Amino acid sequence: MKQIIWALQAAIFSTLTWVAAFLPASITYRLGALAGLLIPLIVPKRRAIAIDNISRALPFMKAHPLWDSPCDDPRELARETFKNLGRSLMEVCRLYQGRGEDVIASIELRGRENYEAARAKGKGLLFFTGHCGNWELLALAFSSLFGEGMSVVARRQNNPFLNRMVERMRMSYNSRVIYKRGALKGILTALKKRELVGILADQAVFAEDGALIDVMGRKAWASKAPVIIAQKSGAPLLPTFIHREGERQVITFYPEHRFGGDMSDEGIRRETQALSRYVENFVVAHPTQWYWVHRRWKRAGETS
Repeated sequence: MKQIIWALQAAIFSTLTWVAAFLPASITYRLGALAGLLIPLIVPKRRAIAIDNISRALPFMKAHPLWDSPCDDPRELARETFKNLGRSLMEVCRLYQGRGEDVIASIELRGRENYEAARAKGKGLLFFTGHCGNWELLALAFSSLFGEGMSVVARRQNNPFLNRMVERMRMSYNSRVIYKRGALKGILTALKKRELVGILADQAVFAEDGALIDVMGRKAWASKAPVIIAQKSGAPLLPTFIHREGERQVITFYPEHRFGGDMSDEGIRRETQALSRYVENFVVAHPTQWYWVHRRWKRAGETS
């Protein structure tokens, strides 16, 4: 019975992506925003989490020098967040079905010299990012932009039919997934081969896998894997983020993050905190383009 349900889910997913992909590109932006407004109606708990997270983070964000949002209403910021999620979903549907040339063509690159300087070292390259903007586009567009694909670290889908489908779609962009279980070996192997690896490291982890840091004024567990991987591999780590400016996408490569040599628990915690600041800066500058709907502060004495 489970196999039938999984097959049905995959068929529905495929149908929806085809429908979205074959709609006129000119209406994708507007239709995506409308689709995003349906998300909180389907999963209202996620809307409540987003509003609560934004409300608690607002004092930190408004005191930050990068804050320039004209809106400080948590409900309105959450509403715009869901609209941006809907836009990203529509764009990814087009990409998955091979009709996303217009989406990739809309990308502007900033800080490309930072990428080229890191790549010139002749090693693998570790991209540090988060669930920011259209993060899936960031990975899928890389082959078209630079002629080489990026591997990303992700969780395997529970539905094997859906998992295989997404794998095939990603491979058409020369992008592959390194699954979280046993990921360290796969990442180090890829970096040793001078490949590109992207890590999204802005979600809560268990205490044994993380370091307790400050995230927008509240304690949170953050993955220490990026620090350990960069130190073990010797590969440059490049903070890289994508954000939306109207119907245009912007990928920004920041200068390579320079690590100290302290690999004690406290040294790793300090470096993990330093990496988290890149995500914080992104969120403050683009408060409706982060994945507020996850429980970032769970297991750290916080309620969400």
